Amino acid sequence: MKQKTGVIGTESVVLNSSVVDDSITIEVLDEEVLRKKERKKIAFGQVSFGALFIILWEVLTRIGILDSYYWSSPTTILQTGWVALTQGTLLIDLGYTSVATIIGFILGTFIGAGLGLSFWWSPFYSKIMEPYLVAFNSVPKLALAPVLVILLGIGFTSKVTLAFLMVVIVTALAAYSGVKAIDPDMEKLLYSLGAKKRQVFVKVVIPSSMPWIISSLKINIALALAGAIVGEFIASKYGVGRMILYAGQIMDTNLVWVGVVALSLLSIVMYLVTIYVEKFLSKGMNVNR
Repeated sequence: MKQKTGVIGTESVVLNSSVVDDSITIEVLDEEVLRKKERKKIAFGQVSFGALFIILWEVLTRIGILDSYYWSSPTTILQTGWVALTQGTLLIDLGYTSVATIIGFILGTFIGAGLGLSFWWSPFYSKIMEPYLVAFNSVPKLALAPVLVILLGIGFTSKVTLAFLMVVIVTALAAYSGVKAIDPDMEKLLYSLGAKKRQVFVKVVIPSSMPWIISSLKINIALALAGAIVGEFIASKYGVGRMILYAGQIMDTNLVWVGVVALSLLSIVMYLVTIYVEKFLSKGMNVNR
């Protein structure tokens, strides 16, 4: 009888554990379904708001509440944009601005992250350089655009440099904030276990600072785009900024709006790509941990 009771007790425990596992699985699936529904609702709301905005803009310009000369209209912008795309240089301008932005963004992110992480190696060095880093961050880099264009010319290099300057200090400050947030007890523990400084840097400093660096990416891509556009405003052979400046000079407001819409779409695409990169890096960090 005791043996049977033991078997029955074991079976009941197994059954109970399986029921608990099944309930947890059902809860997880329910949460996933709810998340998908919420994402669909958010996407529908975003698309609906954008469509309503465009329709309202078109209607207000057609009935004369908005002056179509200054505000143009979605249909006119679409027609002008198609002409600029098929018969003009809009595609080349978009490519020029995109490449300058991306190169400046990548260089600024990597060099800025390296600069901020380097402060961990020497507290004495970091205390000397920190006020200069903060001071340079407060300098309006866009005000240096004319000087950089004169120094580097109206070509591609000056646009990349402006985009780089807009990003590098922000990333350096983000990385340095991550360095200052590192738990000193963790470092002491690794040193006590015989770890070398290089090993502590690779195993603790970089992983601990990565969330700070990753969180700055969305800001950096917008700053890089702003730097490239301002450089094109000053002087450039190509670029969406040059196109907008040219359209303003000849009083073609429709073409100006084409440039504004093109920049808006370009910034949205870059923002979405940056979000994907953030998720990818965050997943990689979680896997490594």
